[in-house]
Amino acid sequence: MSLTVVLLIFAALCGFYVAWNIGANDVANAVGTSVGSGALTLGQAVLIAAIFEFLGAFFLGGSVSETVESGIVNPSLFSSDLADYVLGMLGSLLAAGVWLQVASYFGWPVSTTHSIVGAVVGFGLVLGGGEAIYWGKIGSIALSWLISPLLGGAVAYLIFSLIRREILYKMNPVAAAKRLTPVLVFITFSLLSVIILWGGLSNLNFDLSFYWVLLISVGIGFVTAGISRVLVKRIRSITDEIKPQNPDLERGLRKAEKHLLRVETAALGEMQDRVRELLFEVRELSSHIEVPEEVRHSEYLSVEKIFIYLQIIIACFMAFAHGSNDVANAIGPLSAIFNLLRGKAIHSTSIPVWLLLLGGVGIVIGLATWGWRVIETVGRKITELTPSRGFAAGFGASTTIVLASKLGLPISTTHVLVGAVLGVGFARGIGAINLNTIRDIVISWVVTVPAGAILSVGFFYLLRATFSGFSLASNL
Repeated sequence: MSLTVVLLIFAALCGFYVAWNIGANDVANAVGTSVGSGALTLGQAVLIAAIFEFLGAFFLGGSVSETVESGIVNPSLFSSDLADYVLGMLGSLLAAGVWLQVASYFGWPVSTTHSIVGAVVGFGLVLGGGEAIYWGKIGSIALSWLISPLLGGAVAYLIFSLIRREILYKMNPVAAAKRLTPVLVFITFSLLSVIILWGGLSNLNFDLSFYWVLLISVGIGFVTAGISRVLVKRIRSITDEIKPQNPDLERGLRKAEKHLLRVETAALGEMQDRVRELLFEVRELSSHIEVPEEVRHSEYLSVEKIFIYLQIIIACFMAFAHGSNDVANAIGPLSAIFNLLRGKAIHSTSIPVWLLLLGGVGIVIGLATWGWRVIETVGRKITELTPSRGFAAGFGASTTIVLASKLGLPISTTHVLVGAVLGVGFARGIGAINLNTIRDIVISWVVTVPAGAILSVGFFYLLRATFSGFSLASNL
C-alpha cells in the first residue's frame, strides 16, 4: 500500500472524527432548546436531529465547505512543497477534533467553527507567515462571529415579543394563538423552502429560477399553514366556555380604571368622592368578567401545547441549518487533502457528494453518543425555556444560520443560538438570564481559537516527523 493511499485513508478517518465531535458538541445548537423547554425528550430530539442534520449536511453543505477548504490559507504559497499543506490540513482536523472532544467531555458548548478556523490559521502562520493568510476573509469571518449572535438575538427578541403581545397578554390567549399560529407556520415553511430550493440542491445538479423557487415556496407555506389551522382548531379554550363576553370589554374597563385613577388624584372634595364611587363601580364590573387564575394558567398551558408542535418544526429547521453550516468544518480541509492527493487542484471541482455524506454520517453518530452532555447547558442553564420561548429562539437562530450558509459564510452556530436564547431572556428582563453561565460560555469561546491553533501546530510537526520523505507534485 502506497504512502498516498495511507494518507487518504488517514485523512478520511480524521474528517469523520471531526464530524463525530461536531455532532457531540454542536448538537445542542439544534435540539438544546427543544429538550430544555420539554417539547421533545432527549431520544426524540436525537432522532429528529439525526435525520435533518444529515439532510442539511448533504444538500447545503458544499458552499461553506469550499470557504474553509481554500478561502482561509493561500495554498499557492505552498506550491514548492504541497506535502506540508496536506499535513497542515490533517493537523488542523486532528486539532479541531481533539479540542471538541475535550470540550464535549466537560459539557462546554464551544464553537466548532472557531476550532477549525483557528487550527487552519495556526499552521498557515507557522509555514507561510502572515502573507499565507487571507486576512480579509478572516476579518469577515470574525465580524460574522460578532454580528451573528446579535442578529439571532434580535430576531428571537422580536418574535417572542410578538408572541407575548399578540398571544400571551390577550384576554383569550388560546384564540389568539389559533389566529397567529398559521401565520408563523407560513413564514417558517416559506423561508425554509426558499433557502433549500434556491440553489440549495446544486450538489444534485438540480436548480430552479428564483421565480419558480418563490412560487413553490409560497405554495408550500400556504399548504402547511392550512394544515396547522385545521390542527389548532381542535384545541379547546376554557375561556370560551366560561366567559363569552366581548373581548374588548375587559380592555375598555381597564382603560376606564386608569383614567379614573388619574382624575381621582387631581380632584378635590365632593368631586373626588364621586370619582371614587365610579372607580368602585368599574372595579366591580371588572371582577365579574375577570378570568380565575387557575383558568388563566390552564389557558397558558394550552397555548404552550400549540407551541410544542411549532417548536418541533423549528427543531427540524434548526437541525437542517446546523448540518448545512457545520459539516464544512470537517469536510473543507478533507476536500483539499483529497484533491491534492489525487493530483487535482484544490478548488478545481465542487465538494464531492460522498464527502458530504461522510460528514453527515459522522455528525449523526456524534450527536447520538455524546450529544446529551452539551444539551444541558444550552437548553437549561442560560434561561428558563418554554415551548413558546424555545420556538422564538430556534426561529431566530435557524434563520440566521441557513442564510449564512447560502452566502458561504462559516458563522458560529454556537454564537447564533446562544444569542437567540439570550434575546428571549432579555425580552423577559435581565433577571431571567443566568449571567454565570454566559460568562463561562464566553470564556470558552475566547480560549477555543488559540487552543485550535496551538494544537494544529503541534500535530503538524508530529505528522511531518511521522511521514518524513512524503512529497507531492504541485497541482495548484
